[in-house]
Amino acid sequence: MQRTYKTGARGDRQSRRMSTDTATTPTPPAATAATATATDRPPVRFDTKIAVLLRDDLESWQRLNVTAFLVSGLGTRLPELIGEPYEDADGTAYLPMFRQPVLVLEGGKEVLTAARRRALGRGLPCSVFTSDLFATGNDTDNRAAVRAVAGDELDVVGLAVHGPRGAVDKVLKGARMHP
Repeated sequence: MQRTYKTGARGDRQSRRMSTDTATTPTPPAATAATATATDRPPVRFDTKIAVLLRDDLESWQRLNVTAFLVSGLGTRLPELIGEPYEDADGTAYLPMFRQPVLVLEGGKEVLTAARRRALGRGLPCSVFTSDLFATGNDTDNRAAVRAVAGDELDVVGLAVHGPRGAVDKVLKGARMHP
């Protein structure tokens, strides 16, 4: 069986129970928040999902570049996805990041075309990266390259989407976990 983002390599189901917690952010008690480790807290099950779908014929550098561009769109449009700033023990401040995991998947051209159509049909916020953007060098040219092509004709090589877990799962039908 082919591995997808919902099944393991052998297609078997998870052997442990999934958390029924639907909180959108972990909120450990203030007294133990600083000392608790990830294994001390129960797993958090987010009610939404962030996912990036990449075309399976991209070079490694292209996959990384496309992923970075795609998720930047979600973070700017949906500020509630961004957590608090980080700080190390020395007091050095770092920028905030997403407050929940990002799944990275892959699929063929047909899978990306269908996923784009499904995401738009469900009204889910999404960002796209087309093959034309590899030939541009700035945001103005990127937007012009996308604007020049009808939506159904876009050569989509990457898509990022956010929404309720079930809706995102349906958008990503046919995709598999990125290796």
